[in-house]
Amino acid sequence: MHGLAVLLFPAVLMLFALAMEKMESQIDDVSVNRDQVEEFLESAAPEQMDTLAKDGFPAALDEFRSRRDSVEPESFDSPTESSRAS
Repeated sequence: MHGLAVLLFPAVLMLFALAMEKMESQIDDVSVNRDQVEEFLESAAPEQMDTLAKDGFPAALDEFRSRRDSVEPESFDSPTESSRAS
């Protein structure tokens, strides 16, 4: 009986470690870093704050990014172009 436990324990331990690694990778996909949180809190609209309260940060961050990406950036002249025009 003890011999069977000695043989099975390493296999069970390895399976457990693989399951925990898979779970960790799924959690990492959903997590966000500090820079993303700061950017969101500085420039989020009230709609994104509502999404944050209802659905959590990943959903609110996705909504924030889609709103930010859909807004066309204004065309700014670079310093070299404005100095040439003068």
